[in-house]
Amino acid sequence: MKARVHVMLKNGVLDPQGEAVRHALGALGFDGVNGVRQGKVIELDLSEDATEADVTAMCEKLLANTVIESYSVELI
Repeated sequence: MKARVHVMLKNGVLDPQGEAVRHALGALGFDGVNGVRQGKVIELDLSEDATEADVTAMCEKLLANTVIESYSVELI
């Protein structure tokens, strides 16, 4: 089984990397970008007996800082 975990900063948490990307896009002439949020994607190659609950536990314990980040799990 494979899983893809999308991790993003929660709303209200400042995203300096996203702001840097927004400014760079503006400098390149892309003026229509009002905001950028940057996140990360983690792809896991798991044994066939792994469950979505296992992936959620991984996220809660290591893959995401749940104080400032939210995550979603996609089984692929």
